[in-house]
Amino acid sequence: MAAPASRRGAFQLLTGSLRISQRSFSSSRINAAFASPPRQSTTTDTAAKPAATTATTYKSAAPAAPRTITPSFPAKEPPVPTSRSTAAAAATNGQRSLTEGLSDAPAEIEGVAAHDWTRSYHGLGSVPFSPEQAETLLAPVNSEDVEVKPDGILYLPEIKYRRILNKAFGPGGWGLAPRGESIVTAKLVTREYGMVVQGRLVSIARGEQQYFDPDGIPTATEGCKSNALMRCCKDLGIASELWDPRFIREFNKKFTKEVWVEHVATKKKKKIVIRKDDVVKYPFKESKMGA
Repeated sequence: MAAPASRRGAFQLLTGSLRISQRSFSSSRINAAFASPPRQSTTTDTAAKPAATTATTYKSAAPAAPRTITPSFPAKEPPVPTSRSTAAAAATNGQRSLTEGLSDAPAEIEGVAAHDWTRSYHGLGSVPFSPEQAETLLAPVNSEDVEVKPDGILYLPEIKYRRILNKAFGPGGWGLAPRGESIVTAKLVTREYGMVVQGRLVSIARGEQQYFDPDGIPTATEGCKSNALMRCCKDLGIASELWDPRFIREFNKKFTKEVWVEHVATKKKKKIVIRKDDVVKYPFKESKMGA
């Protein structure tokens, strides 16, 4: 028996609405990103597994790595360097600027930016010192302060230069500003310094100092600074006689002598130069005959 027309129309309307509700969200670009992938229709798995296993399970995230590192003594490996970049060195073919590592902004004094002494030449050769300061700087060197190296080279101890500078400009009226990084080679430490007096640059020199063991690098760094100080003081006229050949010959004639010495351990002999009022020091002892 055929169904009435009204009943068939209602049935078609109901089935049409069901088709609309079963449409996938993938028809929209935005909704497709959030649509879950279609499940594979496996009737056997659904029938075999209990309902509890069909639920989605979430795995807990792995615990984060601990941020606190306990150091071990002695250290198994040297610390990772922080001031060098192998990539930057490769980009410059191994050549780097001597001012690298000195990129700190210069300090400000009462709102006025200070000079960056790694690059500045402010005040160089602009104003002479006062007559009183010049008299202190150009005073004749005291022969009692001059020392002699075993090879006969005359020198003034570094502390003597500092005392002359403090007398001429006062403590705090002068200083050494590094103009580049310390360059450490297999046996040498070198660095460039600029001497700043009363707020202006007066001299630039490169210091150097040898070392024989890596543990001696800090001491060699201080010796390098002292060597730069001595060379900067040459421009100010301090102890300039030590570079005068005539003064050197006269000084050696009056105050120095050559002696034969013997090494206490190796028994090797050689000739050295000392002051006449000085004595041979360990590990050498004076010998009466030549090698």
